[in-house]
Amino acid sequence: MRLNLPDFKNCRVLVVGDVMLDRYWHGATSRISPEAPVPIVRVQQQENRAGGAANVALNISALGVQTTLIGTVGKDEAAQTLKDLLSEQNIFCDFIALKEIPTITKLRVLSRHQQLIRLDFEEPHFYPFDLIEIFKKHLSNVDAVVLSDYGKGTLHQTPQLIELAKKYYKPILIDPKGKDFNKYRGATVITPNLHEFETIVGEWKTEEELLSKAEKLREELALNALLITRSEQGMTLICPPEKPLHLPTQAREVFDVTGAGDTVIGVLSAMLAAKQPWKEAVTVANLAAGITVSKLGTVSVSPAELEIALHSEHQDSGILEEDILVQTVKIAQQNGEIIVMTNGCFDILHAGHLQYLQQAKQLGDRLIVAVNTDKSVKDLKGNTRPINKLKERMEMLSGLKCVDWVISFSEETPERLICKILPDILVKGGDYEVSQIAGHQCVLENGGQVKILDFLAGFSTTQLIERMKQ
Repeated sequence: MRLNLPDFKNCRVLVVGDVMLDRYWHGATSRISPEAPVPIVRVQQQENRAGGAANVALNISALGVQTTLIGTVGKDEAAQTLKDLLSEQNIFCDFIALKEIPTITKLRVLSRHQQLIRLDFEEPHFYPFDLIEIFKKHLSNVDAVVLSDYGKGTLHQTPQLIELAKKYYKPILIDPKGKDFNKYRGATVITPNLHEFETIVGEWKTEEELLSKAEKLREELALNALLITRSEQGMTLICPPEKPLHLPTQAREVFDVTGAGDTVIGVLSAMLAAKQPWKEAVTVANLAAGITVSKLGTVSVSPAELEIALHSEHQDSGILEEDILVQTVKIAQQNGEIIVMTNGCFDILHAGHLQYLQQAKQLGDRLIVAVNTDKSVKDLKGNTRPINKLKERMEMLSGLKCVDWVISFSEETPERLICKILPDILVKGGDYEVSQIAGHQCVLENGGQVKILDFLAGFSTTQLIERMKQ
């Protein structure tokens, strides 16, 4: 299924739930305390992150969605820190400040990437507070509602919130917790993981039994849909009258599943806010989950990453369209990869080309080859060229181990394309001065390098053609 990511900038989502502040203290440890058999950590770095429902809001906002977050916090420094973190990401926070409780904070002390201890600062929400009025204030101005339940007490009025959302005809998505799902009755969709689902419906032996239990639960709770996230097994959507939809995981390698559930419900809510059908919405949410678990820590997924995943099953190499290549390069550079770029006609691929491209690839992590279109080759070389059409030339280049991405350009020079991509290293083969190389100025101004490599003597397309004529 070929999908296009919708424009989220006019979409509005309201998130309500248990907000948390995740704190990380990093430091070195080389000795044991004389006071007790515990390691001494010399704290060298402190990091704050938004957690719980706040992380769901971050995932939604990262897509460009107008995001509002309602939650309960204490009247303390942690609450202000959390609000500052979220405001930096353009999330509007409408917090209920309770003097009787602290802001839920989880402090993790780490050394050499190992967690030594976690300290939780929280109190049960036994204090009376009313979500209804603040919820109603925002409800008419949003396209979808997310209830992010971490079982901390913020969502003690869940049935009333669902009833209100339905009166306003707003889709309401819930990430559930606990052993009682009856409080979620009437929601649009709930997104339990496999363990949470099993806690409610019991064990099953076959896929058919799982689907039967899922449909029964959906009917009992009067849900429009039920989405079960199944870790390495992907996810399953139950949404009559359509047949159950199972999507395999899109993760090539799983590093960390932290926050994957927040990503799923966040992206799903954005897609439904953009009025996308269920199948498309769940497909994009599944792609987003695959991206999340391939990274370390709790992270949000960008529209650029989703665009790449949507437009190619395997983006590590191949012939790419310009916009997709620009996004791909940006992400690769963000991940610390060095991008090398060169260009040429590459009419008849020969040993000189191969040696040159191999040398170019050795300069960095990824090699882009920009190829002249047939018309631009004709303008440069004459009416008898090219020998091989653009499609064949690009396919031959993309088949080389040393070449990662191939793209065509139709202008006289690739300067516009180079300045849009902005590689870390621009390479040209032959007897040139740097000032003669198209695109050199924007690459240098961006902090990149321009390098000139020698061609293998005795090899050129023109010479090969002349030899064939003899």
